[in-house]
Amino acid sequence: MFDRLEDLLLRYEEVMNQLSEPDVANDTKRFRELMKEQSNLAPIVEAYGAYKKAKQSIEDSLLMLEEESDDEMRELAKEELNESKEAVARLENELKILLLPKDPNDEKNVVVEIRAGAGGDEAALFAAEVYRMYVHYAESCHWKIETLEIEEIGIGGMKSVNFMVSGQGAYSRLKFESGVHRVQRVPETESQGRIHTSTITVAVMPEAEEVDVQIDEKDIRIDVMRASGNGGQCVNTTDSAVRLTHYPTGIVIYSQTEKSQLQNKEKAFALLRAKLYDLELQKKQDAESEARRSQIGTGDRSEKIRTYNFPQGRVTDHRINLTLYKLDKILNGDIQEIIDACIAADQALRLSKLNEQGV
Repeated sequence: MFDRLEDLLLRYEEVMNQLSEPDVANDTKRFRELMKEQSNLAPIVEAYGAYKKAKQSIEDSLLMLEEESDDEMRELAKEELNESKEAVARLENELKILLLPKDPNDEKNVVVEIRAGAGGDEAALFAAEVYRMYVHYAESCHWKIETLEIEEIGIGGMKSVNFMVSGQGAYSRLKFESGVHRVQRVPETESQGRIHTSTITVAVMPEAEEVDVQIDEKDIRIDVMRASGNGGQCVNTTDSAVRLTHYPTGIVIYSQTEKSQLQNKEKAFALLRAKLYDLELQKKQDAESEARRSQIGTGDRSEKIRTYNFPQGRVTDHRINLTLYKLDKILNGDIQEIIDACIAADQALRLSKLNEQGV
């Protein structure tokens, strides 16, 4: 580990020197690449610097205990020694986490798909609430939200919604949201006061660029039509809606959120690329051995990951056995604590596997 850290430290110094060169500053693409690399290396270099400082402090404290005869100074040296030992243990673990292999998709934007499952209208209402939860969370992160496809029901619910979340590290934070979300509450239409259970599925897919997914024109059928529903003056009077059919997979995308046919076509293709890329990722994950899979969100869309219990005001994440009694705040977008806990659990699991392998 420490040989690798020394190599990364040298690389960081090289990057910093290159960034100060006038030729690099004039080359926008090169400058952006180096800035991204510097940004990725900086936390590792900072933690490694603190680690080396704490190791040196241990040596200094031990030397002082050997040479110092004054009781008060020896007591101070002992305190500093204990603090430095704790810092070394903490920083060593932090460095191991920082050196864990990065998911190549972590910095990508995401496409999120929410679908109502069991529970009829109640499931559709809950799908709309979870959609708003993610919108509020994205806004708190200063990310951009763009609706790609939506199927609403008349009472304010959603049968399905697909939306893009654009922002730094969006996939790294939202990828653990994939799975079945379950709601337990008394529906407004329930006269007997019985608690009903409904479900929705959430799929979080990294945005796919054209270089990530090649779509053959002969595999696609494009239909244009008039948009349906409430769309204002222009939406319903022109052939602005677009439907894509991908023959090899049977995936059908319908986009009508924009007034322009071209914009709807772009959104439909963005959603199709994300779905095809996600299918490839699922195939790769299925091919991996069980030992290499992350237990925190296997990506299995049928995995029940979370329960929102309204009578008790609680939210339970079943993968990490975390229960929080702040349902209202969570549905208003306060999900960072859950996300942080999932990330920490995933890191701990991957670290333990590396330790088992003796890495």
